[in-house]
Amino acid sequence: MSGRPALGTADDPVEDVVRSGARLVRTAAGLSDAGVRAASGLPGWTRGHVLAHVVHSVDAYVWLLRLAHTGRAPGPRADAAALSEAVERDAALSADGLATRLRASLDRFAAKARTMPAPAWDRLVPALAGWRHPAWYLLLRCLRELETHHLDLGVGHGTEQWPDRYVSWALDDTLATLRARGFPLASVEAVDLGRRWSVSADGPSVAGAGHQVLGWLSGRTPAGALTADRPAHLLPRPPAWPPPPLPGWGRVDDGA
Repeated sequence: MSGRPALGTADDPVEDVVRSGARLVRTAAGLSDAGVRAASGLPGWTRGHVLAHVVHSVDAYVWLLRLAHTGRAPGPRADAAALSEAVERDAALSADGLATRLRASLDRFAAKARTMPAPAWDRLVPALAGWRHPAWYLLLRCLRELETHHLDLGVGHGTEQWPDRYVSWALDDTLATLRARGFPLASVEAVDLGRRWSVSADGPSVAGAGHQVLGWLSGRTPAGALTADRPAHLLPRPPAWPPPPLPGWGRVDDGA
């Protein structure tokens, strides 16, 4: 599992989120109303659905940052059903309306993250799925949300546009989880990043550019883009992504 990031340094992940968000906002602002009604790369979702999902996900992260800051819930928390209804409703907004909502949500996230006291970043907060994590993990979650769904819009933002630091961080996190789960993959090499991970004692080895490996693990690109010691169709199927961080920080109901 990736460790606590270098907050407040030249490599501050808060600024990674800000830059990634700015790129997505520019893309959203460049869409027409017909463009947001077009199909996305996610089955059954338009681009409007994808953008609305990102808006409400970022709002949920802001809620968790506020919880970490004060130790108290900042008002009621939307459950999965309410979030699904909100995405369906807001997917019908105009392109300008979605871009405006997205910009406002990201501005709130950045403002809150930049004013978080250092001790608050280590406070455990509950993901809606039931697992817990330190508040600093929200930076990875938000960055992952932005980069993955920018690709899902289907407007030319491919895995090759994913920043190297994001790719390296996400691979560290994902492969640590797969290792803990015993995923049958012997090793992974990101040739462009000079990184190699051992995952299991058995199974195939794969190599490729880091963004291609992450694209495969996230279900966004085919295994055929990778170099492997067996045919692509014989590679194990990655689990639903992103997986919860395991071994992690426990679940809400386990007292961890």
